[in-house]
Amino acid sequence: MTNSLTNTARLLGAGLRALLVLTLVTGVLYPLVVTGVAQGLFRDKANGSELRSDGKVVGSSRIGQAYDLPLKKGQKTPEPDLKWFQGRPRNGLGGNTVNTRYQLLVSGATNRAADNAELLQWVKAAKAAVIKDNSVPGHPVRPSDVPADAVTSSGSGLDPDISRDYADLQVHRVAERNGLPVSRVRKLVEEHTQGRTLGFIGEPRVNVLKLNIALKDLVSRR
Repeated sequence: MTNSLTNTARLLGAGLRALLVLTLVTGVLYPLVVTGVAQGLFRDKANGSELRSDGKVVGSSRIGQAYDLPLKKGQKTPEPDLKWFQGRPRNGLGGNTVNTRYQLLVSGATNRAADNAELLQWVKAAKAAVIKDNSVPGHPVRPSDVPADAVTSSGSGLDPDISRDYADLQVHRVAERNGLPVSRVRKLVEEHTQGRTLGFIGEPRVNVLKLNIALKDLVSRR
């Protein structure tokens, strides 16, 4: 009986030591190493790819956001603030009261088939709005000028980028609304155009938040 109790105590002691060692290694040392490497080598990405304007965090380069006017009395859907470059449509999985700047409940697409009547109506309405909003005197926008990303949401619903074509389409409107030369706004778009990843993956793109931060700085120096 004594030997049996002794063996049980030894097994319990060994198990406790193993638990303490594993807790120390996997629960303390490993997280510290991973956090240290992330902060040392990938600090920007590890902290959310934050973007700042006037010393304040205004968003993440990885998550799109809306650029709308304040809601008017009795209005349910805000109108876009057309002095800013606009991102892709935000037809995601729903709204919420927490992330009010980009009103999606979770990341996700519309989950509607290409021939879905509601989706087709969204695309038609978005196309009409893009043509109307971006047509300025002397520079009308034709239906054939509207790129696909201007009228469709992304697979995540949170795409922070737009195509170079969509950015270029907005140049005249942004220039007019801000009292800037078209050539200067076009140059701003050129400066913020990212090429294909590794030179061959994807398409040239423009991060809307980065572009609008630069636009704000340009307007303030006018």
